[in-house]
Amino acid sequence: MERALEWARKGEGLTRPNPPVGAVVVRSGQLIAEGYHQKAGGAHAEVNALRKAGERARGSTVYVTLEPCCTWGRTPPCTKAIVEAGVARVVIGCTDPNPRHAGRGIRLLRRAGVEVQSDVCRAACEELIEPFALLMREGRPFVTLKLGLTLDGRIADERGASRWITGPGSRRAVHDLRRRVDAILVGHNTARRDNPSLVPVPSRGRKPWRVVLDAAGNLPLRSRLFADGLGRQTLVVTSSRSQLRYRASLRARGVEVEVLPTKRGQFAMRQLLLMLGRRGLLHVLCEGGGALAGSLIRDGLVDEAWFFYAPRLLGANAVPAVGGPGWTLRNAPAWKLLSAERVGDDVWVRVRPEQ
Repeated sequence: MERALEWARKGEGLTRPNPPVGAVVVRSGQLIAEGYHQKAGGAHAEVNALRKAGERARGSTVYVTLEPCCTWGRTPPCTKAIVEAGVARVVIGCTDPNPRHAGRGIRLLRRAGVEVQSDVCRAACEELIEPFALLMREGRPFVTLKLGLTLDGRIADERGASRWITGPGSRRAVHDLRRRVDAILVGHNTARRDNPSLVPVPSRGRKPWRVVLDAAGNLPLRSRLFADGLGRQTLVVTSSRSQLRYRASLRARGVEVEVLPTKRGQFAMRQLLLMLGRRGLLHVLCEGGGALAGSLIRDGLVDEAWFFYAPRLLGANAVPAVGGPGWTLRNAPAWKLLSAERVGDDVWVRVRPEQ
């Protein structure tokens, strides 16, 4: 199952709106074939592995990180492929959180005479598909907040300069994360100030959506996000305040535009995430800025945060990591530490909100 998990991770950032899944075929203690789900609409992990195994799959054991699907979609059900291949036993990491499938695949396999064992390496398998499970449960993507900040909690100096607070090791870790997600989200100020590309380098086949919040519709059309030829993986979320001419200019560059209502000039974060969920996005990485981070935290919509602390100080006039109104000590959001490790001269801290 650990080997199947390794293969499943090859599909992270490629499978939306499906979860990443890996499968391994074993017969008489020998590894026969391996596979993973490479893209939505393509063969699932079990089918890819079984095709490689061919006739050797008969009488084998298939290890798969997620319960095999049992309904027709863009591809036939995996339960059908498993039975037709003559597989004797299926070992499953975790049950499918999709209510259309949950437990049904296991029952169908058993009725067909296939031995089934479930919940093997369950915690790791559930962690792998956590964004998909959240989308099934709440209709919104999993949100990871990333901030590169100083020891005194600043993300830019008093002039707005932020390149580079953190070192190259931290930036490589961020590019690794970009390759795992389905969208990278920034606010208007970050897009204007930093003029980022928001693409993983190297991309390794990943094309995460670049989502920019621009309620007023006044980002320069010469911005890298609109002029780098990657408009078809760019989404601008604007409001009725933006001019129709601005929206038309974006669409002419291949950029997609969504118009959402605002309240006092601000988007409702939950409504924004539900819209992204309807687009089939599983995992969203928020890369700034402080106002956007504050809004997501206040609405309880950050599922995990990555803080990269650099050994620098910028002082009270610099830009705070979390904008907007603060909290009293009694009401301050509490976080649970997942890990802390050194990355070059920086310290990378992963936290999750206390439940």
